[in-house]
Amino acid sequence: MSPKYYFSLILMLVFSFACKVEEKKGKEDVKQNEFTKLKGNVFGTTYSIIYKSKENLQGPIDVIFENFNNSLSTYIPNSLISKVNQNDTTVVVDDYFVEAFDKAKRLYKETDGYFDPTIGKLIDAYGFGSGKEKKNLTAEEVEELMKITGFDKITLTNRKVIKPFEMEFNVNAYAKGLGLDVVGRFFESKNITDYLIEIGGEIRARGKNPKDKLWKVAIDDPNTDGSRSQSRLVLLDNQSMATSGNYRKFKMNEKGEKIVHTINPKTGLAQENNLLSASVLKQGDCADVDAYATAFMAMGLEKTKLFISEHPELKVVLIFSNENGELEEFKNF
Repeated sequence: MSPKYYFSLILMLVFSFACKVEEKKGKEDVKQNEFTKLKGNVFGTTYSIIYKSKENLQGPIDVIFENFNNSLSTYIPNSLISKVNQNDTTVVVDDYFVEAFDKAKRLYKETDGYFDPTIGKLIDAYGFGSGKEKKNLTAEEVEELMKITGFDKITLTNRKVIKPFEMEFNVNAYAKGLGLDVVGRFFESKNITDYLIEIGGEIRARGKNPKDKLWKVAIDDPNTDGSRSQSRLVLLDNQSMATSGNYRKFKMNEKGEKIVHTINPKTGLAQENNLLSASVLKQGDCADVDAYATAFMAMGLEKTKLFISEHPELKVVLIFSNENGELEEFKNF
């Protein structure tokens, strides 16, 4: 083969490759242009939404968020849930509240009480809620607060809540997930089947991303120094994912003891266990996996493993500290 012919062949190959790259890039650009991205703040955190449609749906999504907050936010004094907690017996709750209540009832039974939205007073007392914090809770005070917890003590009849006078119903542990679900159903009502909604780390993904592949998301490492890093990636195949952990949101009391934001409904205590992070995936609603992740942090590692062995529809990534203080991972998919 002559050098001249060889050089010409190289040029042809390079040109051919360049054309293919440009063609592929062009197709990806077209795909990207078919998607709309929205970002903002809601529920005390940030959100990021991407969906396959050129229609800007920011307006109706803002209305959904506003209506949702007016129903279920404990930080809004005049919301339905705040009025219920203030023992206003005239309150007739809406569909958002009914769904939150019905899910809580089912999940309370499924988790044997490890998921319990009636621990609102305890959440406040430990300083992680919208109510008044009590410094250095005593065992006696915790015992008194436990008397007004237990989802079996609260009922919903004809859209009116009947509960013990001092009990506080708090859905913050799964509200982000439920808010995601509401937006996702809105998309689906408009025949939008490719989307990813993320609010404060909780995710609902359906269909494919702009590259026509499954959505790829990262799980935060359990860093305790305030930094953020991700070393674990998962693909979401029409799944929702939620992560709960005690490595970032905690307090130190005057005795130097660590008070975590996950409260064990069985004991009323906010003590850390060896389970540092629980990420839960499921083909279904994000509110469910949000609640499961919270319950697992209260259960601890061994009880969580037993639970998921009986619920194979749940896929998990559990990050825990072994007896030597080293990080380990348990994954069932």
